[in-house]
Amino acid sequence: MFLVDSHCHLNLMDLTTDEYNLDKVIDRSKKCDVQYILNVCMNFKDFSEVLKIGEYYPEVGSSIGLHPNDQKDNVERDILLSKAQHEKIIAIGETGLDYFHPNSQCEQQREWFRDHIRIAKKVKKPLIIHTRAAKKDTLQILQEENASEVGGVMQCFNEDWDMAKKAMDMNFFISFAGLVTYKNRVSLNKIAKSVPLDKILIETDSPYFSPSPYQDKQNEPAFLRLIAKYLSELRKLPLEEFAFATTQNFFNLFKNAVKPNQI
Repeated sequence: MFLVDSHCHLNLMDLTTDEYNLDKVIDRSKKCDVQYILNVCMNFKDFSEVLKIGEYYPEVGSSIGLHPNDQKDNVERDILLSKAQHEKIIAIGETGLDYFHPNSQCEQQREWFRDHIRIAKKVKKPLIIHTRAAKKDTLQILQEENASEVGGVMQCFNEDWDMAKKAMDMNFFISFAGLVTYKNRVSLNKIAKSVPLDKILIETDSPYFSPSPYQDKQNEPAFLRLIAKYLSELRKLPLEEFAFATTQNFFNLFKNAVKPNQI
């Protein structure tokens, strides 16, 4: 079986213990059928580490982006464009809008979000979208900037069906993380059952949001199989069929990623 973790942050894991050195994390993921991982960048200062991991492990892809909560005025836009053209970079993001915190710099977020979309279109690479408490503006900017030209993924989805539907109409996939396994996520479960099979992706978003029943442990790509199993049972599909579909979806979207037969 071949599973793809479409979104994680290997460089943000606590890798200081023997159990969590990177070689062992990758090895455990393979033993759990997770054969490809997209390691997602959240800010420019971590980009070199994200890229280094991707260059060392052929089964790890890399992205470049600036998380809406990590933006700074003094970062040059040209940096994003120059790094986005690197051949090992398969996606632009994590980008988007996050109005959850009262002190969110909303206007700055919107400006950077637009920049990410324009650069994604320039380099012809899909977007990785983070959105929280910002449904209206997220959808509006995606539409105004014609983000459908490159498409992408709404990662760690935790919004409503209306947003999922409108995002899919703009050529975006919907990705579910460990949150979907939590008992209090009834509405999220309904959405996970309703997203068409050819529009769904899965992720760990590790080291965050470990799936049930491992919320007390650091999340890692190996836990993706638990998420896949949960969703396949929720959708009443054989696990192998669900794994095949989500893997095909990933490589259909991220066309610069290493294909399964190349690993």
